[in-house]
Amino acid sequence: MSRIGNKAITLPAGVTVDVQAGNFVNVKGPKGELSFQFNSELEIATEGSECVVKRPNDTKTMKMMHGTTRALLHNMVVGVSDGFKKVLEISGVGYRAQLQGNKVVVSAGYSHPVELEIPKGLKVELPKNTQIIISGIDKQLVGQFAAEIREVRKPEPYKGKGIRYSDEHVRRKEGKTAKK
Repeated sequence: MSRIGNKAITLPAGVTVDVQAGNFVNVKGPKGELSFQFNSELEIATEGSECVVKRPNDTKTMKMMHGTTRALLHNMVVGVSDGFKKVLEISGVGYRAQLQGNKVVVSAGYSHPVELEIPKGLKVELPKNTQIIISGIDKQLVGQFAAEIREVRKPEPYKGKGIRYSDEHVRRKEGKTAKK
């Protein structure tokens, strides 16, 4: 039994879900429009202000797809109504980021600055040169770009230098101690 898959998705005001042939779903809302091709064996139905996903049988594969499909559809609805946001913080002497046109340029202790092109559909803000805010309607795209920026210089456990998510906790280690 999939507990996630059995939950109905409540559609906020201004959000419409259009299910076409072959389970091609188009979700429109105040922030934009998203579309995705889901498994054609599942049944996606819109009933008033709710959207439900039903599975044809109880095989293990169908149970897994049931919960996954419902979660992806819910993320699409939340994305077009509220949007998603990731906040990254940069810590370290001389570490900073800046916007240059359609690129984020990160100086993170290398001999060269690292340039990352901003994907279409994302908005990047830098309120401070040590803070990056990534926002958009596609949860996967926001998370992927945030992970790419973090990958430039992951936080290290000894001094805590690097790029981390704002809600991430980096366990600090004690360094070597001098022998007596």
